Amino acid sequence: MNKTISILGCGWLGLPTAIKLIENGYHVKGSTTSPEKIATFKNLNIEPYIISIENLKDSNISSFLTSQILLIALPSKNIEGFKNLLKLILTSTIKKVVFISSTSVYTAKNKIVTETSILKPSALLEIENLFKTPKLKTTIVRFAGLFGYNRKPGNFFRNGRIIPNPNGFVNMIHQDDCVNILFEIISKEIYNETFNACADSHPNRTEYYTKVKKDIGVEPPVFEKTDSSPFKIVCNKKIKETLNYTFKYPDLLKINYSAPFL
Repeated sequence: MNKTISILGCGWLGLPTAIKLIENGYHVKGSTTSPEKIATFKNLNIEPYIISIENLKDSNISSFLTSQILLIALPSKNIEGFKNLLKLILTSTIKKVVFISSTSVYTAKNKIVTETSILKPSALLEIENLFKTPKLKTTIVRFAGLFGYNRKPGNFFRNGRIIPNPNGFVNMIHQDDCVNILFEIISKEIYNETFNACADSHPNRTEYYTKVKKDIGVEPPVFEKTDSSPFKIVCNKKIKETLNYTFKYPDLLKINYSAPFL
């Protein structure tokens, strides 16, 4: 096997996903907006490209899109940029797309949300819908809050910054689980689906942020005392059943967040 996949956005999540795919026989084309990352990509056997969603005409996008699969791992909410990208995809060899989205598209209604729950209008949702075209086989992966390695939850609210919604619940997922899930979708060719991706447990925000800050030895959290904002609990049942996937980090309260890999 030597399938070719292009990853638009080899950053915090795209880069480790590229590494795992290469380890499993894929040829990976990876994009960045930073020329200084080119040498790193080459050392990792990633075919490098400088591509910006804001300025696609000035990039080598045609060669980049000469692949079987496109993984989109960009945090950009540039709707016009994605519309231009889609036009280019539809004239390329790309037939399958995995689009990384977020559980922020769900409305907080103090209940469990599934892939069929009410969505709130947003730029991200509009971009999701662009890729739900019959001309492509697209899978949308809505990740919960991302953490792992240099992204430590204990650092999310620093210097006395007040944490809202103390009685709400946490929806989080570790980078390793994100990478494993993306690999399973791509390797098993699971397309034309929408998935929530989130750890099994959903601890209370007060309990969670007290623990993660204590684990890494930073100042204790400060919570909003009067905040009664609505919450949501993200259900991961569909992705576990479809992929037969078991989370590496299912219980957020059993993790030692001082470990270097966390």
